[in-house]
Amino acid sequence: MKIKFDSTQEYQKQAVAAFVDLFDGQPLGQGDFSIAINTQGSTGQSSLLQSELGIGNQITLSQDTFHENLTDIQERNDLERVSKAVFAQNGMNFSVEMETGTGKTYVYLRTIFELSSKYGFKKFIIVVPSVAIREGTLKNLEITADHFRDLYNNIEFKHFVYDSKKASRLREFATSNQLQIMVINIDAFKDRK
Repeated sequence: MKIKFDSTQEYQKQAVAAFVDLFDGQPLGQGDFSIAINTQGSTGQSSLLQSELGIGNQITLSQDTFHENLTDIQERNDLERVSKAVFAQNGMNFSVEMETGTGKTYVYLRTIFELSSKYGFKKFIIVVPSVAIREGTLKNLEITADHFRDLYNNIEFKHFVYDSKKASRLREFATSNQLQIMVINIDAFKDRK
């Protein structure tokens, strides 16, 4: 038996759009096998940043543009607007809040694929509060893999659980130009003495 997912749920599409639209104006990253020489300094038009440490998502939008995008999203959803001063003070911390049982996991996973498709982002880390939720997230990634491949032009991606003992897997995450999703529970950040 295979579960069929409905990609047309309007409230889920609105939640995905609310997050993805924060990046409105971000240029699409280069394809997997393209090479570009940046002649515009650090403000070039790529959403990927490559260094000797690996390939990462590079956000080129200004804080003012993020605030303008946030204001548009808040107006569209009849939410109280955050002032520029409060926005600057709180930094780039955003959340999409949904009721229990409405498909939050599906929404944040679909948001990953949408951000990759629309802006070329390749690196995502999902931080969850417990091992149980981590395992649920992994199961969701497994059962939705074909669904997201169908929705996003057969996109190839890898997902894995963070394990500090598997440095080679972390190296692959850092250096791969393929969509990568790392799942980690918050306890992995705690000091182990």
